[in-house]
Amino acid sequence: MTCYGTGYETTMRGDRVEIVIDTGNGVSTYEIAATKAGRRVEINTTRNLTEVVEVTRSGKPIRTARFITARVIALVEHPAPNGSTPA
Repeated sequence: MTCYGTGYETTMRGDRVEIVIDTGNGVSTYEIAATKAGRRVEINTTRNLTEVVEVTRSGKPIRTARFITARVIALVEHPAPNGSTPA
């Protein structure tokens, strides 16, 4: 079953994004994941801000991480597998 307009299936637990940031002394890695069924992870990038948000089916933000775009080294998306949730 697909949520209309989003392209996501209704059970999206397992959807996650890894963000690698330059801290000046090295790098730090952060991970935002969809922790419950029906949630998804969205990425918004503007001129100087990268925002990763875990949202519910209705679009209510649960967790938000904001990074300065110039400091982002890598942004790796790991979509949930279709039709199943990971163990």
